[in-house]
This record gives sequence, structure tokens and C-alpha cells, in this order.
Amino acid sequence: NSQVTAIAQAQGEILQLLITIDNDIKIGFASIDNQLQIFGSNIITELQIVDQDIVNQLQILDQDIVYVGGGATAYLLATWRLAGLDAIFREAWERGVVLSGISAGAVCWFEAGLTDSFGRPLRPLREGLGFLPGSFCPHYDGEKDRRPAYQRSVADGDVPPGIAADDGVALVYRDADLAEIVSSRPAARAWRVERTADGARETELIPRCLE
Repeated sequence: NSQVTAIAQAQGEILQLLITIDNDIKIGFASIDNQLQIFGSNIITELQIVDQDIVNQLQILDQDIVYVGGGATAYLLATWRLAGLDAIFREAWERGVVLSGISAGAVCWFEAGLTDSFGRPLRPLREGLGFLPGSFCPHYDGEKDRRPAYQRSVADGDVPPGIAADDGVALVYRDADLAEIVSSRPAARAWRVERTADGARETELIPRCLE
């Protein structure tokens, strides 16, 4: 959240569009709202569930930042595609709108990841929007089954190689290139996970700590 609002501060007055999936992300909404008001940016639109009528009113291409909350990734992507938001987000991204998110709201921008949309165990998901190459796995140190499930999925070829992030870690992309990794937790890390002949290999990526 702090990295998103730092971008807001750098760009000046911001229209902030938050697309939420589950009610528990209200906490994140309040957090960002408070930070933006410190920066003098307090125009925020909150969207719960999208349909075509709502999409027609959003003017997403006029937003500066899109922030997507966590929840059921498969449901989120299916709903977006039914409403035509996948094409709108691609155009927004190509125009330079900042696309961001947490948990499922981060996975959605990649080609693939893991999902608990259908309950545990975690399952491979290959229906991401694909703006960013490869796969992504959040909560790498926050949920005990994430790390082995992601390594297994990469090793088996169920998802392409990609990046995993501990809780508190943010990946910053310029276009489709990883430009920076930052963290709100000193001990947190990101990890590049690749397929090998013996399974999966992790490479530790040390972020810049924001504290």
C-alpha cells in the first residue's frame, strides 16, 4: 500500500480506483484512503462487483492508479472478462495507467499463479491477464502451503517460472520489466523460482527496505 501511495505522491492529485473482491479488503481500502489524504489526494472510487452497466460508468482510462484487492482470483478474472474489463485494463496499461494490487489483485496481472478460489489445496491458475510474463505467488512466507505448492507447480510445468514474494514485499514493474523490489519488513524477501531437471530452484532477491 505504501508503494502505491508513494506513486500517488509523486504524481500529484490522484484519482484512485479500488476494485475490491472480498469484504476483508475494506481494511486495505481504509489504509490507502488515510495515506492518500495525507498527500492531499482524496478522490477515491470503490467498486465491489463489476457488470457491464458499472463498466460503462467507470472511465477507467481516465484513472491514474488502479488498485485491486485480494480474494478469489478465478472469480475475479471470470467476472472481468464477462464485463469486458480485461480489454479495458490492457488499453489502460498501454496508456500508462498504474495497475497495482495485493494478493489476488497482484496475481491477476501475470500469466499464471496459484488460487484457493475453489478451496484448499491450492491449484494452478493459468488464466491471468498476462500483462506481466510468467507466474506470481504472494504470501510466500505467510501461508505454510504456498511455498511447496508453488515450487511443485513450477517443477511440474503447471505454471511457468516466476516470482514469489513474502508478505510485505512489493514488485515494481516498468512496462513488463521488473524494475525494483521493495519491502516494509526488513527480513522479507522475493524469490525467483525456476524449473530445473531436478524440480524447482529458488534464487533469493533482496528488496530495498522502506523502513
